[in-house]
Amino acid sequence: MTPEEFRKSGHEVVDWIADYLRDVGTLPVSPNVKPGALIDALPSSAPETGEPMDAILKDFRDLIVPGLTHWNHPRFLAYFAISASGPGILGEMLAAGLNVNQLLWKTSPAATELELVTLGWLRQWLGLPEEFFGIIHDTASTGTMHAILAAREAAAPGIRHSGEFPALTLYASEHAHSSVDKGALAVGTGLAHIRHVPSDAEFRMSPAALESLIQADVASAKKPFCIVATVGTTSAASVDPIRPIAEIAARYGLWLHVDAAYAGTAAILEEHRHILDGAHLADSLVVNPHKWLFAPVDISALYTRRPEVMRRAVALTDAPPYLLADGAHREVNLSEYSLALGRRFRSLKLWFVLRSFGRQGIAEVLRRHMDAAQTIAQEIAAHPDFEIAAPVLFSLVCFRYKGSDEDNRRLLEQVNASGEALLSSTVLNKQVVLRMAIGNIGTTMDEVRRVWALVVRLSRHAG
Repeated sequence: MTPEEFRKSGHEVVDWIADYLRDVGTLPVSPNVKPGALIDALPSSAPETGEPMDAILKDFRDLIVPGLTHWNHPRFLAYFAISASGPGILGEMLAAGLNVNQLLWKTSPAATELELVTLGWLRQWLGLPEEFFGIIHDTASTGTMHAILAAREAAAPGIRHSGEFPALTLYASEHAHSSVDKGALAVGTGLAHIRHVPSDAEFRMSPAALESLIQADVASAKKPFCIVATVGTTSAASVDPIRPIAEIAARYGLWLHVDAAYAGTAAILEEHRHILDGAHLADSLVVNPHKWLFAPVDISALYTRRPEVMRRAVALTDAPPYLLADGAHREVNLSEYSLALGRRFRSLKLWFVLRSFGRQGIAEVLRRHMDAAQTIAQEIAAHPDFEIAAPVLFSLVCFRYKGSDEDNRRLLEQVNASGEALLSSTVLNKQVVLRMAIGNIGTTMDEVRRVWALVVRLSRHAG
């Protein structure tokens, strides 16, 4: 592409994105397509000669977009909503244009140092101690895996040399995210050594049950090494009690990782700072700016107060010549703290978001989402055919139709098939529960009420 060709197509792409962000609410949230539809619509072989950008963009509009689920839609209320804000998108575009790779400090000094500065800003907003060292990963799954790697290194440093794995056991709530189990498996913790700790009536990890499991494993000559506490579980947004869990971790010499991927952002608000009470005692913590900080996917921030252990877990003792650093004062090579060597300039989009919104601007949106969740929960609770299924925390509302599990599954299918909204489900207290997760930057109270009206209307045919 010549600069002139790029400029022409680039303007067209930016215009399309601007229109999309403005009009996405008019589109179906999820597509009505059959598996394989796009595969059948596209050629089975790549072109031998280049095609004009006009033709490529036309196929993007006509074939790709209609087959997408629009996570940037204001009535996307499934899973935990993500939304790419304008400032974040601009930062992502510039990062793609620059295309730098933060292998080492010297391969892109400003990219490395912006990551340190931006994560320092976010750390301050979250109220975490200055000693916490931050590094950006793609997702919380990767961050949690690195935390578990560091926990393994702290508990059994000889593993990196011998490859001989002792029977290390890991503990997480029965409501912990599946990425915890995956991360444990990836670092060599067998399924038989992953403990799912029972929770209380509000779906929070029970410290007493946790300590009982640890004591039983110690008595069986197993070696506990890591606890993962969750701030904002996927099923119910419940918050594990970090401080008593941290005390147990300290008592038995275990690494404590806090998965605050979703709800950690709420600690930006003074009235919710308590959710991270005790987090300063944790060894590591992860939070996802692409969930509730309006940065485009993917970007996840991993903090640790023991960076030397994390570095020891993944860095090579004898680095190849092309990775040797100068060792200058204040030079930080972030690839030495992660398995990945190549590192995208992810901090740029977060820097754009934090500067453009400011803490007050972000706090305003978060409060709006949480107020909407409380308001709609009151309306749900007042309806004779529905009930609230879990405490309403942050911006997640768990509720169910007062019928069978099959009735609730059918209702969810009907809501999602309508294209007007997208919800998800989970199981709480052995019952199917619907989840309304409010988190898109464009979601207003009017949009939430529109979804609730749709649910009520369709529920008349659910039983």
